[in-house]
Amino acid sequence: MATTALESSPSVAAPRIAVGSSPLRNSTFVRLLRFALANVRRRPERFVLATFGIALAILSVTVVRTISASFAITGDETVTQVLDGAPLWVVPAEGVHYDSDVGAIVADGPPPDLAVPEGWTAKRTLTDASGDGWWTVTPPAADADRHDLGRLLGAATGLPTTTNPAIQPDGRPLIYDAVGGSGAVTFEQKFSALFSGQVTSSTLGLISTIGLVLGFVIAVSSFLAAVQERRREFGIMSSIGLADEVLYFFLVESALVFVAAYVIGISLAAAAVWLVIPQIATPVAWLQAAGTVAAYLPAMAIVGALVPVHRLLQQRPVQLLGDTA
Repeated sequence: MATTALESSPSVAAPRIAVGSSPLRNSTFVRLLRFALANVRRRPERFVLATFGIALAILSVTVVRTISASFAITGDETVTQVLDGAPLWVVPAEGVHYDSDVGAIVADGPPPDLAVPEGWTAKRTLTDASGDGWWTVTPPAADADRHDLGRLLGAATGLPTTTNPAIQPDGRPLIYDAVGGSGAVTFEQKFSALFSGQVTSSTLGLISTIGLVLGFVIAVSSFLAAVQERRREFGIMSSIGLADEVLYFFLVESALVFVAAYVIGISLAAAAVWLVIPQIATPVAWLQAAGTVAAYLPAMAIVGALVPVHRLLQQRPVQLLGDTA
């Protein structure tokens, strides 16, 4: 019986395409980020609703904080201009106020009669044509470093003195001591804080706080709805040992929402402030407000993710799969 010998040729392995496994590409965070972005593309309307809800809240807070910071900067600059290096400021019994039309502090009454001790220098300043104004007083060089100048001038003139700009004259002229008192806060800083507090403690401050709370409620409600829709999906993930990734996924998705809302919110706030009140808005004030709002974002993003997913993590995968069957 004839046999035919088959020649065997050596096998040649198919060429493999070298795929670079980048550590960044395979990192857990990148995978979670891609997963979160895929979910955003799947339900963009929920992402848009949550983002713009929080953005409106951030808009209101940033606008109020920008106005507050602008007033604080204005208060510091105006009182520095008033004092002009003098440590004592003697205001009339009617007091003083900030006039936004002229952008300066003006007196509500005429300068009081003032007789300073020998060696002291008093400078009278009139703020309008009617004769309203105040005095700024400088001690002699030998007493320039003392921190009780207000008390000394008060004892010599019989006028009350204070280091707190929040105190108003009570029927008598008042001496503001800009170098006395204790603590590291200067008189100018106290005066600017007084300006800022008039905004944050007003109705605007209340509205911004309510807006921030409502924005957070919108975000949590959106995440709660997302959890209910994906119970089966997360049940499968938990059944194969990926329960922790469920929490991380919501943290990443929450961070996406809050970061997008933050960028939109502060941008709209900048446009609103410069269009409505350009006379007091400054880039420095806006940056201060944006930084203050940014300090709240990490806590809000974490809590916004933990609240919806907390009950989910307490259930077994069988329960999650059974509820959706």
